[in-house]
Amino acid sequence: MIKSGIENLFPGYFAMVMATGIVAIACFFEGLQTLAYALSTLNVAVYAVLVVLLSIRIVGYPKRVAADALDHVRGPGFFTVPAGSCVLGSQLLILHGLSAAAVVLWFVGMLSWAIVTYTFFAAVTTKEEKPTISQGLSGTWLLAAVATQSVSVLGTLLAPHFPARSELILFFTLSMFLIGCMLYLMLIILIFYRFTFVDLTSERLTPPYWINMGAVAIATLAGSRLILAAGSSRIITDLTPFLKGFTMFFWASGTWWIPLLLLLGLWRHVYMRYPLRYDPQYWGLVFPLGMYTVCTIQLSKAVEFEPLMIIPSVFIYFALAAWLAAAVGFVWAWIPKRPQNQPI
Repeated sequence: MIKSGIENLFPGYFAMVMATGIVAIACFFEGLQTLAYALSTLNVAVYAVLVVLLSIRIVGYPKRVAADALDHVRGPGFFTVPAGSCVLGSQLLILHGLSAAAVVLWFVGMLSWAIVTYTFFAAVTTKEEKPTISQGLSGTWLLAAVATQSVSVLGTLLAPHFPARSELILFFTLSMFLIGCMLYLMLIILIFYRFTFVDLTSERLTPPYWINMGAVAIATLAGSRLILAAGSSRIITDLTPFLKGFTMFFWASGTWWIPLLLLLGLWRHVYMRYPLRYDPQYWGLVFPLGMYTVCTIQLSKAVEFEPLMIIPSVFIYFALAAWLAAAVGFVWAWIPKRPQNQPI
């Protein structure tokens, strides 16, 4: 069972690290310190286990890993590796002040981002036989934008720790922010077309479509962090009006997505009666809720608009409820089940 589990490990499982890390940061900002530190400790353990499992899978089953990495459906899941590494790095820096660990995770994030980005997009571009949009495109593709923005966020947080190179680091994180924006704008057009003009069954309306919102939420966070760091960079200072407008645009876009995604979820599970059972993809729903909480806090500071703080004070509990539901589902899925025909 363990061997099979490693061989078939879901490529996007690092979304658990992304979700737990951002909810821990949200709790920390909202004054729930005890819960934040508990989630932080758990997240370090989850990340360590997943790194070991992924390493074993790469060494033991390289063909399966390669097949997943080049696949239109499963391939985007690997973007959770750089995203999870950078979210964990941000968590360790914000909650514990562990700058050295955060730097290591940032370099891991950058290296894995480069490998996954260029491997995946080169592969799907040159592939001779390609699936249709309905078969190959989903919200997981937006993890490419999320991973890019996560590198930007952690780099901006680390810039003050390297005064001599702060300007250079911020130029790099600004560039990553803009690349992430480019990826989102390109991909969301295809996804919205997929939503409105291609058949979308309840089975295919999977939880990662919440990344439609999560990707703009992390773009908002990256932009807000850059605005707050403007005093350390002449280029960012010059671009601050543009950054404020662009960041507000992404926050408003993310806010617009929330009611629509809720309605689609009700359609899937209530109207269409699609069974609600644990799937590792549900961590891709938890992350956007936590990210929206954190990005709204930082946007409020960046644009100096205090009324926005009302939103995260409420939204944090939605993020916590979603995390708890996913965690309970994960534990339940791993509990051995007694066969129905076996007597008690």
